[in-house]
Amino acid sequence: MIDYAVILKAIAAMAAVMFGLRVLPLIFCKKPIKNRFIQSFLFYIPYAVLTSMAIPEAFFCTASIPSAIAGIVIACVLAYFEKDLLMVCLSATVAVFITDQVMRFVK
Repeated sequence: MIDYAVILKAIAAMAAVMFGLRVLPLIFCKKPIKNRFIQSFLFYIPYAVLTSMAIPEAFFCTASIPSAIAGIVIACVLAYFEKDLLMVCLSATVAVFITDQVMRFVK
């Protein structure tokens, strides 16, 4: 049986944490941040979090490691050259697909 009270408590806890993370910086940081280290740290956090979530998942989304590596390499190269996000994602997906098809053909 599904316990809706537990689910609602979990949703409320997640909402409180998200609200706190969004509002507390606005309350405590009234002045602009002038420290260059803190500015660069805050600038790169989204990229670090996204990378730490996406890279491990890329190796489990396909059955073969070579196709995952091909997708990651293509995505990194295109991202390095500052291509559009949609182009990076589609190119990496196509690279994984083509690598999988080539590997099936070779077997």
